[in-house]
Amino acid sequence: MQYNPYQKYMQQSVSTMTPAQMLIALYDKAVTELKKAMIYIDEKNYAGANKSITRVEDIVDMLDSNLKVKYEISNNLAAIYDYLRRSLVQANVKKDKELVESLIPFFEELRDAYKEISRSGY
Repeated sequence: MQYNPYQKYMQQSVSTMTPAQMLIALYDKAVTELKKAMIYIDEKNYAGANKSITRVEDIVDMLDSNLKVKYEISNNLAAIYDYLRRSLVQANVKKDKELVESLIPFFEELRDAYKEISRSGY
């Protein structure tokens, strides 16, 4: 196996992230993938759009599976993740750029909330 300094750097970066930093990175990645999906849809590159949307679905699944049920907000987040998951499936099936675009603010607002929480020391 060939040594890849970038991969080693990324592994070290991820392993040293706080939980809040990891959540922020996941939301950022979701936004990036949704924007890529929109471009792919415009280009009629449906395989690329499918790949990007599927990555976001995986992120939502990961976020949802790591919710702590002992916190009241977890139920609200689970409902949001369920909505996002259903919308992503619909957007992927229809290759609906407007629906994809409409999901970006959800991820941005959640990301920004976690940024604010991490700044306040929680």
